[in-house]
Amino acid sequence: MTAVTTESATHFAREWERWHRARVDRLRDPLGFLSLTALHWLTDAPERVDGIPGTWWVTDDKVFITARPGDRLDHEGSRIAGVHIVRPVEGAPGVTVRHDDRVLEVIRRTGQYAVRVHDPASPALVTFRDIPAYPPAPEWVLAGRFTRFAEPETVTTGAVVAGLEHRHAAVGTVEFELNGVTEQLVVFGVGDDLRVLFTDATSGITSYPGARALSIPAPDADGGVLLDFNRATNLPCAFTPYATCPVAPERNRLRVAIEAGEQDPRTERAS
Repeated sequence: MTAVTTESATHFAREWERWHRARVDRLRDPLGFLSLTALHWLTDAPERVDGIPGTWWVTDDKVFITARPGDRLDHEGSRIAGVHIVRPVEGAPGVTVRHDDRVLEVIRRTGQYAVRVHDPASPALVTFRDIPAYPPAPEWVLAGRFTRFAEPETVTTGAVVAGLEHRHAAVGTVEFELNGVTEQLVVFGVGDDLRVLFTDATSGITSYPGARALSIPAPDADGGVLLDFNRATNLPCAFTPYATCPVAPERNRLRVAIEAGEQDPRTERAS
């Protein structure tokens, strides 16, 4: 940990507050994940889904939608009338089908298909005010060393939804020391766009139990990085039960308490 002057600590707090406010503003996206109101898993049997017009089913890795013009379902700017097919990509943002002000996002996760509903009138979005977090402290900016793998490795993790898996491209590891203990995290990413998913001794107590995420700036020529745990963020699943987020890999479950970054918003709602 590093010693700081009063002036630099004040500057640090202001910079963190600016970052935090920008993140809160992004969460206010009227069709972002706070707008989610439902997650419906589809089968190979045509069926009507509660609260959604049309008939939906899956065949041969394609999602079929049958609708009438009066159902007001639009895909890529055209009204669906009759049978329409969409092909969501595994693990990617879904295919957008609009229904008035709502977005019906058709997703594929671990070979399964679902429709999740984005509604700008979602209670979670309407009542959202802030993200609970530990007070920012320069002591939680830690020096680390990134070691890149010769080739990316695939790391499979579980998900907050039972039966789902996530596959990540692991590109290296980062080591850092905290309170005399050396810790190591597996790093995911592409190029210099690096991040870790981790849990720690606060997980399930003051922070979300499944995982928090931390972006890592590009390493210097010697692999040096700064890990600013004040900017550890919640995944969408901390805010909504309709997300399919990954959980932290086994190797990223820290023994120490990272008392920095975002806290569990569900605890705040329950209080």
